Amino acid sequence: MSLSLRTAEEFDLHAVGALHQRSRVAAYAHILPAEVLAARSEEGFGEWWAERWKWERDTHEMTVALVDGEIAGFTYVGPSETPSSAELYAIHVAPDLVGTGVGRALMVNALDQLHALGTPRAVLWVLEDNTVARRFYERGGWTPDGETRVEPVNDTPVRQLRYALTLTPDLVRLP
Repeated sequence: MSLSLRTAEEFDLHAVGALHQRSRVAAYAHILPAEVLAARSEEGFGEWWAERWKWERDTHEMTVALVDGEIAGFTYVGPSETPSSAELYAIHVAPDLVGTGVGRALMVNALDQLHALGTPRAVLWVLEDNTVARRFYERGGWTPDGETRVEPVNDTPVRQLRYALTLTPDLVRLP
């Protein structure tokens, strides 16, 4: 497996959207009904990312992971509404590549990007019932900070937990 990371380009956004949908369906299948997860198509996610990118490309960074030349994952980081924090808005990996190191490589890169934003900490939101993602973040030093919210996934309210990480130059990397 040949893995590389690069900054996303506008032409990547439809492939990112398709991967985002596949990743959500796989990760949330035990949390949300199939019809809720099918409410937005791969194409719909691609269009959503293309529109979001228009407004945020000057303040946010998207990185894509390529495995054998194909998009296999991505991260999206930027400023946060949480005071004195940067935010990891998204990290998704193709379902068939979960556990292969793609997510770890993306996270290490995202931590560098978050640190470069110059804030003392980073935050992210994760579905409370997404235990696989929560374990991944916890292995990397992220911890729940006590904040919760209920946000919709395709119009279905879902409880989320906020995780935080202090950003230091000697930040411990994922094992």
